[in-house]
Amino acid sequence: MHKLIVTVFLTSLTMTIMAQKEIKTSIDISASPQVIWNVLTNFTEYEKWNPFLKSVEGDFKVGEKVKINAGGMKFRPKVLAYNENKEIRWLGKFIFKGLFDGEHKFIIIDNGDGTSTFKQEEKFSGILVGLFKKKLETETKSGFEEMNKKLKELAENLKDEI
Repeated sequence: MHKLIVTVFLTSLTMTIMAQKEIKTSIDISASPQVIWNVLTNFTEYEKWNPFLKSVEGDFKVGEKVKINAGGMKFRPKVLAYNENKEIRWLGKFIFKGLFDGEHKFIIIDNGDGTSTFKQEEKFSGILVGLFKKKLETETKSGFEEMNKKLKELAENLKDEI
């Protein structure tokens, strides 16, 4: 019986410590993947339109670190993927791996009819995630959705100009 209690306690502790939270958002955009990609990767314009990511700087090559300012929170994630017109993915960590990590993805899907689906997702993991789950679900998700809406607006307006 003692072993069972210890096992349950340790399992519960491990699950609490290694908490995870995933946020997924998507939006349909009446524009091609290339138009969306052009807006998404024009990082120097972010401060003018992006309500979530205030600035993004660096060389987006796999394995390189970039500088990101997300509403005052600054971090230097490592680029995991950069596939033109399809995907950008990076992994950020707070202080050290396993404390508060976030794998962020921008995915562009060609719907084959002149429209695209833009997905913005992030998987958070680490010891501190449990403390911030509510904030991630509300503020962070809201930030993703606001960025998605602005991206849609810009891409659809650009498409009309082409």
